[in-house]
Amino acid sequence: MRIDSEKLAQHLARGIKPLYTIVGDEMLLALEAADKLRATAITQGFDERRVLIAESDFDWGELAMLGSSMSLFAPKRVLDLRIPTGKPGKEGSEALQKLAARLPDDTIVMISLPGLDRQAQASKWFEALDGAGVTVHAAAVKRSRLTGWLTERLAGQKQTADARTLEFLVSRTEGNLMAAFQELQKLALLFPAGTLPFDDVKNAVLDVARYDVFELGATLLKGERAHFVRMLDGLQGEGVAAPLVLWAIAEETRALAKVRAALDAGQPLAQAMRDARVWGPRQDLMPAALRRLTSAQLLAILCRAALADRMIKGLASGDLWDALMQLGLELMAPPQKGRQPPNKGKIGAVDRG
Repeated sequence: MRIDSEKLAQHLARGIKPLYTIVGDEMLLALEAADKLRATAITQGFDERRVLIAESDFDWGELAMLGSSMSLFAPKRVLDLRIPTGKPGKEGSEALQKLAARLPDDTIVMISLPGLDRQAQASKWFEALDGAGVTVHAAAVKRSRLTGWLTERLAGQKQTADARTLEFLVSRTEGNLMAAFQELQKLALLFPAGTLPFDDVKNAVLDVARYDVFELGATLLKGERAHFVRMLDGLQGEGVAAPLVLWAIAEETRALAKVRAALDAGQPLAQAMRDARVWGPRQDLMPAALRRLTSAQLLAILCRAALADRMIKGLASGDLWDALMQLGLELMAPPQKGRQPPNKGKIGAVDRG
């Protein structure tokens, strides 16, 4: 069984299971899930707890021993195993498979892991854990979900905020959920229950946002100019390498140029995007961007991206981060009045067939 960490409380209300694997893309939610499990276990008499941390020198035989031995002092216990790297190795893999095949009596096993890629999730040890118990996914809260998450958390402390205040909170805490949680706790201490005044929130909340360079593409396709400027300033301040930022912008521009050229040649949109390897959420975002841009505009942006690349290599002079800013803003420029991109291929909803 797989559940989202936000649904764990409802799950536990129906009864606790003997094995939980917490996969933590988002540290805050993973920690909260573990706390909920431990608190529920205590209420049901599991009042002995053993913590094992599987680091490089960990003896996996200790897990086997604890899994097969009974407690001398308490009839029920929690076995709390943490694997910080998410890579148990060959010996650990075998130990976890044996544990999943024969769960100990009067024990709740709780295994904490970081976010795992597809290869790790397809491993024998993870499939064994997943099949024998409950996998709790502490999914990262992306910008699109952050407003709802903040609203729910504020409601939990009997506070509300209007759209303007919520957008401000999103802009200041994006990509840093732990800091967002801390800022909300601060607001609970500073202000009474009820609606939070925007000016007071603005004065109280720090700018703790962290930005992911791999989210730049979605922002560019959506045409969110103000958000792009904040992201770029944040990435520069965090010391993200300029070549990586240029790659993210240029990669999106190349994909748009390829699809735009195919549309101009009369190819259907769905086929053009498949040929350009545009997958997932980008398929829904790209049509709006294509309506803004002509092939000539995209080619010009790619030429300026080449100039930025020369700046990185020391072959051209100029302010590199300003050049990156201009590239992004040009890619999000609204179409000039009375001038629309040619559209020989229809741009509309994507048929995923």
